Amino acid sequence: MQFFFEVLIGGLLSGVLYALVALGFVLIYKASGVFNFAQGAMVFFAALTFVGFLEILPGWTGWEEGGRAVFWLAFVLSLAAMVVLAIATEKFVLRPLVNQPPITLFMATIGLTFLVEGIAQGIWGANVRGLNLGIADVPIEYMMDNFNILISSFDVFAAAVAAVLVAALALFFQYTRIGRALRAVADDHQAALSIGIPLRHIWVIVWAVAGFVALVAGMIWGARNGVQFALTFTALKALPVLILGGFTSVPGAIVGGLIIGASEKLAEVYVGPFVGGGIESWFPYILALGFLLFRPEGLFGEKHIDRV
Repeated sequence: MQFFFEVLIGGLLSGVLYALVALGFVLIYKASGVFNFAQGAMVFFAALTFVGFLEILPGWTGWEEGGRAVFWLAFVLSLAAMVVLAIATEKFVLRPLVNQPPITLFMATIGLTFLVEGIAQGIWGANVRGLNLGIADVPIEYMMDNFNILISSFDVFAAAVAAVLVAALALFFQYTRIGRALRAVADDHQAALSIGIPLRHIWVIVWAVAGFVALVAGMIWGARNGVQFALTFTALKALPVLILGGFTSVPGAIVGGLIIGASEKLAEVYVGPFVGGGIESWFPYILALGFLLFRPEGLFGEKHIDRV
């Protein structure tokens, strides 16, 4: 039983990492009503930019390599880079496509994916880089000594970061003027414009916030697996998370991530040996496909009813 709980808790904490990527998708979808295929590329761009600044800032400033001052300056500069990316995306991609069909915006984000990936590697190179956030990936002694359960302190740290982000974003969308404007823009671009909501500013804000989420997710994923091009594929694992939680729900991204993470780990340990292994690579998609048959809007998504 202890092993079961160890696998379950490990899966839940891993699911939080998937949820961090899914949060970026939810933010863009709530503001534009289109699936942002470029979110994975944004995670890669943010993480690579952060590591790149960590490498060059000591030479520019004379500060100690690996020090806190270098870390936070690199974070601020990386966040500024994501804001610049948000402004450029609004001006050159979204603004010309106002009131166009959602499929047009979706195709634009596919093109944006390759552009962002190319810019990131063109500036910082394509080599795999390590990233140390100062959080050791070691078992928590209290859980080992008292319950004999192996839980990574890094996973707990990632879960705490995700919880703070979800709480902040939920409050932002529910209780702020900008959050309400974002929901209005998602419902109808033309109607939002007609009542004076500045669509351009709203899109810049939401893409900047999504860029911030991508930066946090990229830092955590980069510290876990290394900063490399494979980070762009984390977007694919976020798809089942979105299907389960709902494309418009911030809390749903977390719940979907927990379900996918836990089911993936449990299936890997208890079902994998009977199917030849590798089940963790396809089981989440099978689960999401089955879920689509019964509740396509997701657990927390808005149900649409067609009226004739």
